[in-house]
Order: sequence, then structure tokens, then C-alpha cells
Amino acid sequence: MSGLTFFGTAMPDEIVEFYTEKLGMEIWLEQSGCTILKHGNLLLGFCESERPDVQGTITFFYPDREDVDEMHEKFADIAITELKENERYRIYNFFAKDPEGRSIEFQTFLHPLGPHMEGIEVLRTRRSIRKFEDKEVSAPILDKIFDTCRYSPTSKNTPSYYFVPIHDSGIRKALAAERGGASEPIENAPMAVAICSDPYVSKRHVQDAVIAGYHFMLTAWAHGLGTCWIADMDRDMVKDRLRVPREHYIATVTPLGYPEETMIAPKRKDLEDYLK
Repeated sequence: MSGLTFFGTAMPDEIVEFYTEKLGMEIWLEQSGCTILKHGNLLLGFCESERPDVQGTITFFYPDREDVDEMHEKFADIAITELKENERYRIYNFFAKDPEGRSIEFQTFLHPLGPHMEGIEVLRTRRSIRKFEDKEVSAPILDKIFDTCRYSPTSKNTPSYYFVPIHDSGIRKALAAERGGASEPIENAPMAVAICSDPYVSKRHVQDAVIAGYHFMLTAWAHGLGTCWIADMDRDMVKDRLRVPREHYIATVTPLGYPEETMIAPKRKDLEDYLK
């Protein structure tokens, strides 16, 4: 289920320009007398009205404090409060006003969040994480991730893939040393997960495992957790350590944990370069 919030506006052109040009919102839908704007999973509709609706607060939240600092610097001329930490709600924020006087809040949460990103944002923002916070991933979060991964597509709807959570630090250390620097992130995280498949269940077990692996990584990212695809781990030593049958396939052994830092996305090629 999705939803959106509508506001009446007496100056629709100026308001749409403010939220698109200044705040980076996109026009999601044009209707007669109304424009609906989109920012992540936030949908705002502004409809022509003699009296503008200015009650309530429109809140934009960002991944970290640096983003909020940047917005405060950008909107210093319309900010009505200073940057501050709110201990009660565990947020870092400030308030501003839009051209019609609506209250706008810019904030970041100072604690982990449940899934909130829309699908396109998950796809665009996922990064390979190699450094992690010293914080355990709770069992309820793991259960939610694995439960979502049950919906990973498979050949002929015959799931051959399965997951092996790795909590033992000794095993993770051994796996991290298997490929030198390439597999080192396995030891840096509080846990790891092997994505495997059974060739006796499906002839397309390799594809099943690879798809399930990426499904897992996207789901983990939606829960605020980082992963990193460690390739070439389909090895006898790895299988023996994990008690995986040697005839089974290991697509990857990925570290899993809360990111210590998130890398800026590298520059992508132009769209035309991907179309052959």
C-alpha cells in the first residue's frame, strides 16, 4: 500500500518550482489543477486553492548528519532554527519555511531504522561495504531478511538455494584468509552469510544461487545493512568449514553488518553505452 499527502496552494507555480529546483523533488504526476511530487518514498500533492494549507510539517530525512548540515547551509536564508540534536526523539535536525509558510523539517535519525527505501532507491544506492560497525545483527532482523529472500525467483519455481549464516569468528577468519585482500571483509563484519545451492534440486542451481545472493544483498541494504560480493568461494576448503556438501555450489560468502562508512557512488557510463 502507498499513500500521498495533498496541500492546497495559492501559488502553485512558485511552490512546484521551490520543491523541484531547491529540494530536488521530481514531478511524479500532473493532474488538472494539481501536481504530485516525489522524493524517495515521499509523495506530496499541491493543488490550486484560494487558501493555502500550511498546517503540519513536511519532513525530509537523510542518511547521515553531513547531509543535514549540507541542507542547513543551502537553506540558511529560510531556516528558522539552528542545527541541534533532539535526545528525546534521537534525531539531528533543523526547521525551515517554504514560500507559503509551511514548516519543513530536515533531519537524520541517530539510530538504526527499519526498511523505508522505495525499490528504485534501493537499486541506485546499494554499495559494496568492506568496513563495519562493531554491532551485532539481531535475530529478528535476520529472520525478516531471510523471510523476504524466500521470494527470490528460481528455475521452474524449484528453489535449490539456501543460506548458511556464519557467526563463528574462527570460521570467518579462516574464510577471510582464503583469497587474501579480496575476502578480508568477511572478518571485518560481525557475521557472514554463504549463499549456496543444491544441484540435485535443479539443473539451474548456479543461476538460482546467484539471483538469491543479489536478492539477499538488496534486502539487507533495505534493512540498513551492508554486504560485499566475495567471488570465487566455491572451494572445497570453504565447503568443509561450513559443512556444505562438496557437490553443492557456493555463489558467494558475503560479510553482513552495519556499515562503518558508505562509499560515494562511482561515476556511471552514459545510458547509451549500456545499450548495444
